[in-house]
Amino acid sequence: MDTESTYSGYSYYSGRSRGSHRHGERSRDRHKSRSKDSRSEKSVTINTPPAEPLLGDSSVRGEPVQDDNWGETTTAVTGTSEHSLSQEDIVRITKDLEDSVGLDCRRYFTLTLAVILGLLVFLTPLAFLVLPHLLWPEKLQSCGTACEGLFISVAFKLLILLLAVWALFFRPPRAGLPRVFVFRALLAVLVLLFVVSYWLFYGVRILDSQDENYQGIVQYAVSLVDALLFIHYLAIVLLELRQLQPCFSVSVTRSTDGETRQYNLGQLSIQRAALAILEHYYCDFPVHNPALLSASKSRAAKHLAGLKVYNVDGPGNNATAGMAHSQSRAMIAAAARRRDTSHNELYYEEAEHERRVRKRRARLVVAVEEAFTHIKRLQEEEQKKSPGDVMDPREAAQAIFPSMARALQKYLRTTKQQHCHSMESIQQHLAFCITHNMTPKAFLESYLAAGPTLQYSRDHWLSRQWTLISEASVTSGLKDGAVFVLRCGDFSLVASTKSIPYISLSEEYIDPKSHKFVLRLQSETSV
Repeated sequence: MDTESTYSGYSYYSGRSRGSHRHGERSRDRHKSRSKDSRSEKSVTINTPPAEPLLGDSSVRGEPVQDDNWGETTTAVTGTSEHSLSQEDIVRITKDLEDSVGLDCRRYFTLTLAVILGLLVFLTPLAFLVLPHLLWPEKLQSCGTACEGLFISVAFKLLILLLAVWALFFRPPRAGLPRVFVFRALLAVLVLLFVVSYWLFYGVRILDSQDENYQGIVQYAVSLVDALLFIHYLAIVLLELRQLQPCFSVSVTRSTDGETRQYNLGQLSIQRAALAILEHYYCDFPVHNPALLSASKSRAAKHLAGLKVYNVDGPGNNATAGMAHSQSRAMIAAAARRRDTSHNELYYEEAEHERRVRKRRARLVVAVEEAFTHIKRLQEEEQKKSPGDVMDPREAAQAIFPSMARALQKYLRTTKQQHCHSMESIQQHLAFCITHNMTPKAFLESYLAAGPTLQYSRDHWLSRQWTLISEASVTSGLKDGAVFVLRCGDFSLVASTKSIPYISLSEEYIDPKSHKFVLRLQSETSV
């Protein structure tokens, strides 16, 4: 069956002379060369250092899989790749750098405000106790035993408050949120107003009048420390305990491959719920592999590549005007006629791919088992040698790696994982398995199945910035039916929220005596 679909009413070749046709080709070539020169002036070409992945990135770009006989003596492929950056890309990179600088400035500014507020809180009770001795020491009454006991109370309460504030607030930041954390900002404003109110009362009633009752001044400082401890308890309730009870079930779906996970979250704002989802994403979701998504695109492009459109009537006024429309209609009709056989092609392609994966997986398992058997034999031989001649795990991994490299290369190419594992990472993992006396199956588990995102190198998954997209304000709380999107690069996470329903349990009492029964046996006589 011919693979080209012909539309009889059109052809791209007219009845003009060959000379005029050659002249038109030369003019088009000159025009293309000028356009290429103009484009090259607006782009920047950067030569990168030799590529780090073990197998390069050919299958990521959609190139055909190598034959089984490829690379009989090759264990690694390195080279120099060229990437072009347009003026728009340079502007985008500059904007990302400016955004990162702005985020760093905001983070340090927030930290500075928190440190200033903390110093104000801890120095205020001490200032209340020291200022009377500095301003009017001769008028103060002597401090008795009860007053001196209050000094110990203030000291220990301030120590407890210091440790509690350090444990709750001064922790390494997990992420930079787009908006301010509402509860934390409210607590900071409450503490600031509280301390200012105490200072105003202290200035009006104690400093101006130069109060002589020093024990009352000490009790006033103790009351301030007690109130600060209660505010810290309120902070624990609002920031930590309030969100522990699950209230919503959030379904998170990756837009590219449809990978879905379910999480139960408490009373959180949208931005904090997004942060919790991202923390679970790096541990629960398998690594994002865009190479696996190129098969469907290449299949659709292959179906359309065999379609050609001809114009046999020549370029007329009416024909030229409707050429684009007619071409599109012709290609849609031809694609519809071929739609009936596309499922057969998909079936056989998937079957062939599965067969190739099983075969190369079997070769890889055999190669790794033979390599580990060789390692055991080397270990038995090294036990007989002197301690100075013993090979360390790193050297042992480098010694046996070439025996399994070819089979591992082919398997990673077939499963499109070559960009996730570099030669250095594979050797490090092999040395780790040798050090801890792991089996070949334990070594292969990282390559036979896609693991969580954190399992791979940070260069392959770490994103500088996620973008939160939500119709509602990101500081508002989660609600039933709320939907927000987390976008990063060429994929996004779509989160939809459902409230956990109210569960009503009822009790049914069963009388224990209802389970009792009596077995009556009747004696029978033999006949």
